[in-house]
Amino acid sequence: MTATGTATGPTGIRLTAPAPGWSITADVVVVGSGVAGLTAALRCAAAGRRTVVVTKARLDDGSTRWAQGGIAAALGDGDTPEQHLADTLVAGAGLCDEEAVRALVTEGPDAVHRLIAAGARFDTAHGSDEIALTREGGHHRNRIAHAGGDATGAEISRALVAAVRSAGLRTIENALVLDLLTDAEGRTAGVTLHVMGEGQHDGVGAVHAPAVVLATGGMGQVFSATTNPPVSTGDGVALALRAGAEVSDLEFVQFHPTVLYLGPEAEGQQPLISEAVRGEGAHLVDADGTRFMVGQHELAELAPRDIVAKAILRRSLEQGVEHMYLDARHFGAQMWERRFPTILAACRAHGIDPVTEPIPVAPAAHYASGGVRTDLSGRTTVPGLYACGEVACTGVHGANRLASNSLLEGLVFAERIAADIAADGPAVPASTPVETRAPLPLLQPEAHVAVQRIMTAGAGVLRSAASLARAAEDLDRLHQEAVEAASDPTPASVKAPEPGVEAWEATNLLCVGRVLVAAARQREETRGCHWREDHPDRDDASWRRHFRITLGADRTLSVHTTQTAGFPPTVGPAPQSAPLPDTEPTP
Repeated sequence: MTATGTATGPTGIRLTAPAPGWSITADVVVVGSGVAGLTAALRCAAAGRRTVVVTKARLDDGSTRWAQGGIAAALGDGDTPEQHLADTLVAGAGLCDEEAVRALVTEGPDAVHRLIAAGARFDTAHGSDEIALTREGGHHRNRIAHAGGDATGAEISRALVAAVRSAGLRTIENALVLDLLTDAEGRTAGVTLHVMGEGQHDGVGAVHAPAVVLATGGMGQVFSATTNPPVSTGDGVALALRAGAEVSDLEFVQFHPTVLYLGPEAEGQQPLISEAVRGEGAHLVDADGTRFMVGQHELAELAPRDIVAKAILRRSLEQGVEHMYLDARHFGAQMWERRFPTILAACRAHGIDPVTEPIPVAPAAHYASGGVRTDLSGRTTVPGLYACGEVACTGVHGANRLASNSLLEGLVFAERIAADIAADGPAVPASTPVETRAPLPLLQPEAHVAVQRIMTAGAGVLRSAASLARAAEDLDRLHQEAVEAASDPTPASVKAPEPGVEAWEATNLLCVGRVLVAAARQREETRGCHWREDHPDRDDASWRRHFRITLGADRTLSVHTTQTAGFPPTVGPAPQSAPLPDTEPTP
């Protein structure tokens, strides 16, 4: 199987877990059931590969179904891929891989039409069969296709789930992926997973396959308030790190500027107020009713998300308040009910009626622009391991994702992965897995709340050397407590937790949190959605580069940098290296 990177034998660490009690075999195992995972699975199956889909909850429970705004593509009259490319590069703040972006915008329109052919139904303009297109932040053209008004992701998920079931693909639902299986040469041999609840399989098992596609979504649950569903605990990024793969750009977490503000103590998934609301003409106003985005950017409320989020926080700090307001009362009840029924219902469920009053909004963690580093075919640095969707870092988003590019990225790069797997010719059986990696001490299940609060306080929208140092110290303490609990069997000691879903998720959150903090400490500038209070300016001379981070078998992090914007066309050895701010063992 074609793959980038060099196989050198099993490396890394693994979660503490029981040995697999059952196994099945496949040619490809796809982990995740959003737009990226299901597209990859359908394309691999169409190419004749025995494909198994593993998903953490039900097939339609990932982040895709929550996408309100839409999918961006140059589909309208007067729009071109070049214009879409230009808007994407501007939003990415100098760190996009232009070759990856060009692949996205040129292949995107046809990929959307194939999605329609698979059964997805997008809203059309009145009296025509043409797709109705709207605008969102950072776009200079109407190029956002939507469905059900503000239920685009739900419609895409419905269509792809129906296609998977119609094709008869084997699926394993309610299954948390644990670790990558590798052979004696370090090549992919499948995954271990834990199936929750009753079914054909139960408990820890394995899927043996020579190709694994990670499409596990994001890691928004590493923060206290997020738009991400509860399943978004960074499992794919943590798995890849433990297997020795490179991750990149994890410091660039996009905080969506307009999330329904539910109070200072609100935790977990928060209702998103789609950028499409601003695209239709809603205004951001402060506590005095003044529009504060006018004059700050040529697109005002439709500026890129990092700019809007920063403006909301600045005005909130100036006025000593916790939130701003989104005013769309001028829409009227009919438009709210037709165009944004999901958002209208969510607001009313929390006692706010946007037809008659402004909506309180504040930024919350929304999207990880970084992730497992890939080339243009979705290949990671571990042979046979692929990644696409939010778990991946393809180079498309740079320092800040352009609105509604995420669904398109998942679609386009999933198709590219399937094409790469099919290009290898006849399928070959999986190699025999070899397990030599040391088990990783687990966090107590309840520790996930501590991780979230540490990350929110120290590595949220506003960051500084001091806040990041405190976050690193507090995360180190949690790790050390887990190590001591695992190594000290005396009755007086804190007992190590039993392996289980909550302990595994907490441990994954700690892993991605520590890598994110390490990268954020290293980047001493403000760029895109990374905002350093102590380094408020963008510094292209020093920091127009990517950090490529790996996790060693001794649980220490290593960081390398690429000196130019964009990724090389293939993933290979890092040209330069630099020390992390600290070198303590990291899970």
